[in-house]
Amino acid sequence: MSTKIVPRRSEERGHADHGWLHTFHSFSFASYADGSHEQFGCLRVINEDRVEAHTGFGAHPHREFEIFSYVVDGEISHHDSMGNEEILKRGDVQMTSAGTGIRHSEHAHGGNQVHFLQIWAMPYQRGLKPQYYNRTFTDEAKTNKLATIVAPATAPGVTDTREGSGPTPIHAQLYMHASIISSATTITHTFPKPANASSSATKAYIHVIQKSGYNPGPAKGGKVTVSADGQEVVLSEGDGAYISSEVGKELKIENVGDRVVEFVLFDVDAA
Repeated sequence: MSTKIVPRRSEERGHADHGWLHTFHSFSFASYADGSHEQFGCLRVINEDRVEAHTGFGAHPHREFEIFSYVVDGEISHHDSMGNEEILKRGDVQMTSAGTGIRHSEHAHGGNQVHFLQIWAMPYQRGLKPQYYNRTFTDEAKTNKLATIVAPATAPGVTDTREGSGPTPIHAQLYMHASIISSATTITHTFPKPANASSSATKAYIHVIQKSGYNPGPAKGGKVTVSADGQEVVLSEGDGAYISSEVGKELKIENVGDRVVEFVLFDVDAA
């Protein structure tokens, strides 16, 4: 199987400016519907949100999704029906395993806009008991290397507790890595063996965080090349890419621009 890298350009994402919320949708979400971008394996939502100060999402319900937030800049005030109250800041990863049902709210905390990724995955089992997790990953832990920040709850090194060290638990066949990569630096990643051991096929999705600001037009800012098995694609801030490959092959991400780039990378089972 040869590697295939298909770019998902920033300006092709769904987007909306509600005044208090400036958002992009990599996959179909809310009023944005695109049958060719519904999900990728168990990965169902990647929303890049900017919420203005003193505003936010009021209490609303969820069920049967693994929902997590990756804070890029600013702070989020989180409240939920499980009794969790948290102020999330840059470097924090907050996971809500909605299971049979929860309600939560999120607001920009303090006097500044908050910029974060909201990500949903479909669980490997329905009817789970709702749970909440919080982990922190420093910039140092992500600089010029891949830090594994989310991993299946059953994976080695994962502690299935509300707080702790190591990756944030998720009840889905998904790993999430994050990196802050300097100019002229290359990071490599070997595609892991999927949980479905009968298959050598695997999938990944990369998203380059749009730190240059809310811009519905063509991507700008930092640039990386993503290459594997003779395939190469250039991605700018806000761009993403679908990647299909085989276990053991190597993916390279090189910063070819003039500024630091932050990105997230998901390993998703092909099955």
